[in-house]
Amino acid sequence: MSAKETLIQPYLFFDGCCEEALEFYKSALGAEVKMLVRFKDSPDQSHIKPGTENKVMHARFTVGSAIVMASDGHCGGKPAFEGFSLSLTVSIPADADRYFNALAAGGQIRMPLEKTFFSPRFGMVSDKFGILWMVLTE
Repeated sequence: MSAKETLIQPYLFFDGCCEEALEFYKSALGAEVKMLVRFKDSPDQSHIKPGTENKVMHARFTVGSAIVMASDGHCGGKPAFEGFSLSLTVSIPADADRYFNALAAGGQIRMPLEKTFFSPRFGMVSDKFGILWMVLTE
């Protein structure tokens, strides 16, 4: 990356269920895990709570060309995803249908996927981890 480039990348804290989320996104979205570091791999073990050694300290995955980072964070078991959503944009309406339905499995449809004035397919769904997704076709 050059000095003039700036990236903003989402970093999601799953509070104990990061590995499950990664598997879900691999299945639902074709995500590819590019990096995964567990707490037991940290050179400084002083900040690691007993029982969390195998939890995910840091992961990086891609969905298409997008990079998303994730962690189990404090491993408290109560992930909270409020005040933002992830937008998934595709060029083919059938892909929007497929991704929307996959993300809805175990989640909650907030707005059904349908034709809008700005997109042939747009909908909002909270996945089973509580992340709000806006799925749309360009």
